[in-house]
Amino acid sequence: MVFFRSVSLLSRLRSRASNLSNSVRWLQMQSSSDLDLQSQLKELIPEQQERLKKIKTEYGKVQLGNITVDMVLGGMRGMTGLLWETSLLDPDEGIRFRGLSIPECQKLLPGAKPGGEPLPEGLLWLLLTGKVPSKEQVNALSKELHDRATVPAGLIKYYVYRAIDALPVTAHPMTQFASGVMALQVQSEFQKAYEKGIPKAKYWEPTYEDSLNLIARVPIVASYVYRRIYKDGKIIPLDDSLDYGGNFSRMLGFDSPQMQELMRLYVTIHSDHEGGNVSAHTGHLVASSLSDPYLSFAAALNGLAGPLHGLANQEVLLWIKSVVEECGENLTTEQLKDYVWKTLNSGKVVPGFGHGVLRRTDPRYTCQREFALKHLPNDPLFQLVSKLYEVVPPILTELGKVKNPWPNVDAHSGVLLNYYGLTEARYFTVLFGVSRSIGICSQLIWDRALGLPLERPKSVTTAWLENYCKKASS
Repeated sequence: MVFFRSVSLLSRLRSRASNLSNSVRWLQMQSSSDLDLQSQLKELIPEQQERLKKIKTEYGKVQLGNITVDMVLGGMRGMTGLLWETSLLDPDEGIRFRGLSIPECQKLLPGAKPGGEPLPEGLLWLLLTGKVPSKEQVNALSKELHDRATVPAGLIKYYVYRAIDALPVTAHPMTQFASGVMALQVQSEFQKAYEKGIPKAKYWEPTYEDSLNLIARVPIVASYVYRRIYKDGKIIPLDDSLDYGGNFSRMLGFDSPQMQELMRLYVTIHSDHEGGNVSAHTGHLVASSLSDPYLSFAAALNGLAGPLHGLANQEVLLWIKSVVEECGENLTTEQLKDYVWKTLNSGKVVPGFGHGVLRRTDPRYTCQREFALKHLPNDPLFQLVSKLYEVVPPILTELGKVKNPWPNVDAHSGVLLNYYGLTEARYFTVLFGVSRSIGICSQLIWDRALGLPLERPKSVTTAWLENYCKKASS
């Protein structure tokens, strides 16, 4: 009898979960004729505020798990402690943007052309509203971002470019990029509104203005850094006929339709990855003190610049090029195995494999692999990466020290960009940073809309841990 009751209960739970999933999917598929993104948010925010208030009132004492000493000493890994509305990372399925997987986003979000890669503007709309936008809504948002990018021409010329130019041209691209973002802060609408006095319930409105302005302008700053370091320094202006990703590609100096499509895909899939990664968490933490989006995003960029985070994009291509320089492009499988073992035995890692959360192949890798199979199947570096996909996981599994031996998002990014002419590996993290502006700024808007508090976890000393554990064990 107990068994049948359990089966019945499980069946009901599955039914409810299915109904909830269908309800969420129905919400995501709804679209309004309203082309203005801010108007959509004004409708959605009160509903979400009430939803959060109800959860806090009714379930505030519900425990989400137990904190262990390993978690405290392990960088808080696995501790559920952040609210991040825009995306959720599942260890097996990978990233979902407002419940949609990457293949679903590629299918449902509008592209620049039928069957093309999704436009980043569409993902921005999805992250902010939870709804799949129409092509007309995406076009309207593209125009709005374009208008926001072109308005402050004097600001960018006299503050941002000068701040970057004060640095040596040899400074790392991320250092120059973060400095440029900080220089944009002089026009913060949130700072002006806060200094004049603004009700907490309206904090999200100037945050929205700053966030949309920042998202619109970071490609201009990023492309200036690229042209200053690697090209002739000549600024390439925005093109009225192009979208966000297409314009970014053009301002860097790449006009091919394939590179524009790659940039749309690249920015979209790199935009958000839950709130626990270093850059997202840093931006969320800094913003919790009511620092404006410019200050918060600049802090996030400094976290992204670390080799255990966004800089891995750079390290993958450098390592692959080291393989080619030492062994040539046409390696046999055995030669490649030997080089991988050589890298591991020297105490280094093989970049592009493994992930802190995922336990399967990163779907961001998979969609980039599909792009490569479609557009550059015969590229020697792509073929080398394909061989690595066969060679590296079994070796890492044999070592037994890696929970996830499968390739991550970085494994393909540099190779694709390299194929279309962006060969400067040190710049790749800046591309990552431009992408992350969409996800981080989307969440910052919701942070202020929901009135999330100052983030202040409790810290303890080693002596405190020792004493606590001794008492617990006795």
